[in-house]
Amino acid sequence: MPFLLTRTTLAVLLAFPPLLAAAQTSAADTTAATADNSPSAATQLPTVNVTAEGDAPAGFKAKRAQVNKSDKPLSETPQSITVVTRAMLDSQQAVSVADALKNVPGVVSGQYGRRGWDDFIIRGQVASDSLYLDGLRTTTSSRVAEQIFGLEQLEVLKGPGSLLYGQVLPGGLVNMVSKRPQAESFANADVTVGSHDFRQATLDLNKSLSENGKQAFRINGLISNSNDATDHVWFKNRYIAPSLSLDLGPRTDFTILTSFQERGYVRQQGLPLYGSIYSNRNGSLPRSLFTGETGARPYNATETRLGYALVHRFDDGWTLNHNLRWQQFNMSGQLVANNVSTATGATETRTATDQTFSGQTFVMDTNLQKTFDTDFGKHALTFGTDYMNTREDAVSYTCTVPALNLYNPVYTRVTCPATPNTRTSTSVRDTGLYLRDTLSLGQRWQLLAGLRHDITSTYSDNLLTRVHTDTPASATTGSAAVMYEILRGVRPYVSYTTSFNPNVGTSISGNTFQPETGKQWEAGVKFDLDGGRTSLNVAVFDLRRNNVLSSDPSNTNFKIASNQRSQGGEIGITSDFSNGLSLTAGYAYTASITVDNLGNSSITNGQWLDNVPRHTFNASGRYRFKGQLNGWELNGGVHGQSMQRTNGYTLPGYVLADAGVAYNADRWRAALNVKNIFNTQYYSGGLARAVALGDDRTVMLTLGYRY
Repeated sequence: MPFLLTRTTLAVLLAFPPLLAAAQTSAADTTAATADNSPSAATQLPTVNVTAEGDAPAGFKAKRAQVNKSDKPLSETPQSITVVTRAMLDSQQAVSVADALKNVPGVVSGQYGRRGWDDFIIRGQVASDSLYLDGLRTTTSSRVAEQIFGLEQLEVLKGPGSLLYGQVLPGGLVNMVSKRPQAESFANADVTVGSHDFRQATLDLNKSLSENGKQAFRINGLISNSNDATDHVWFKNRYIAPSLSLDLGPRTDFTILTSFQERGYVRQQGLPLYGSIYSNRNGSLPRSLFTGETGARPYNATETRLGYALVHRFDDGWTLNHNLRWQQFNMSGQLVANNVSTATGATETRTATDQTFSGQTFVMDTNLQKTFDTDFGKHALTFGTDYMNTREDAVSYTCTVPALNLYNPVYTRVTCPATPNTRTSTSVRDTGLYLRDTLSLGQRWQLLAGLRHDITSTYSDNLLTRVHTDTPASATTGSAAVMYEILRGVRPYVSYTTSFNPNVGTSISGNTFQPETGKQWEAGVKFDLDGGRTSLNVAVFDLRRNNVLSSDPSNTNFKIASNQRSQGGEIGITSDFSNGLSLTAGYAYTASITVDNLGNSSITNGQWLDNVPRHTFNASGRYRFKGQLNGWELNGGVHGQSMQRTNGYTLPGYVLADAGVAYNADRWRAALNVKNIFNTQYYSGGLARAVALGDDRTVMLTLGYRY
């Protein structure tokens, strides 16, 4: 019965949006004045307004976040959400998700180095597959790195997010917000050159198609090529994102969002342990050493997305939000990885794998919102349903490659068999129904409560052995929080959230695993200062994660499970001061360990989780001069972390500094940024048999034209 109810609700809600929008639009045209003063305005999801790059109003501080599915200000939201704005990304000349997430306390990014994927950890838990775009899941396994030029901002929700997003890892999630058409026409073009032959050209063109600005067209495009500090490593990116907003009346917002990207690259696999973090009798290995194979096939990936976002405000105060997207991807290449060193330490054996991944994802989310007063306070109600259907096909060949003399490398070729060793197809279907109520009592108290029910099915087919595995699961998750404004702009809160994520795979005995579950207690204080120009957030948390799967060291084709815990605290401040200074800074303490190995002898209770430092910090600022120096700006920052443990060894901590200068004229913009200005050599993380290299000093110069 719950399954039938959920499916029926989904069908009804998804069938109604176009019909209800059309019916209400004609009535709204004759009552526009009344609609403008309608209480329904308070229930509309926040519209992300984009200002042309280089315009003065853009700053580091965001008032709201799309990820919360609410128009509540962040200062009144009883959970930890950090927003990285477009202005922040541009001031730092960020080019990847890892670059952007370095501004977020409690997040570790790029722990596997420059391997061509998006890797990050939130609150001590790996969250690389918890990526959302415009509130919709990208896929269950993120294979293709995201292109951040097409984004207006990135939003990090910390802790379990299952109430609004269903099956998601409990450390947190990252929601990316697309650039959308705007009311005013503009055209921005930039050319960037930098270290390691970095060359990039971008275009951001917006054209208003109606007098009221509701109908507009926008296109973002990027072409970039670069080499790497490591020999024989290179990257090529192509990206285009057209979007169109249509005028369907004053009560309806409708935007079509599309994108296509191509990526080609050679994976940077780091250095062997001996000769980098461990001594080698033959001496230290150069950081430019390429341990892969020049004859290996480079990785090539494509990704296509097509979707829309619909908002409709009804006469009775309800607001309908309906989002839908289809996407398809293909990725193929050969991985050559470090294996073990020979007795002399001069030669390293290597493994090689030919990989092909392809798949598609269909996702949609529909919710109704309304704010209304009762004798028990003011309610902000959200009732919705979402659906995801994603499939991934994978083919891999176990290839052979000769050992490499690390001190006198001679590259040959990769030899692969005619028959793959794995050929699988995995599908995940999830239907969720959620309800959230935020109750405001007077001017100070705020109570939040919500429940969600998910029904999932995971289908796995081994196309070589003809074995089919069907793993159904269902779960009810929820969230509860209380916030109280003790002083004007000072709001302490306490929250409790749970999460659910179905597990895929079997143990060596052939048994499937129970779904992963998580829960978190969080307490914090949010400060809204300086007339809303400054936000200061402090939080402590205790996060538990059960049935966490990892590869079985005895047989990597199977899985083992354990229970984990993360505890810690974070403090973050973001401000746009009236004197032209924008600032963001933060510190996080995170202690993440295994608390129960569930009988798996290869896991030690109490051991640190891989690539999670106890201490991390970040600070970044931008100062825009006024008066005679109007148009000039200075940028800079520092970020770093303490030592970390990974796969049985320890990596030292580091501190990095960046600096930049820019000039903004009426039509032109120039920016120069130097990252890792002191050329600090560090390791960003590690694997079992290789250590990932951090970025050396890089210089980037951008010249742009504004129209």
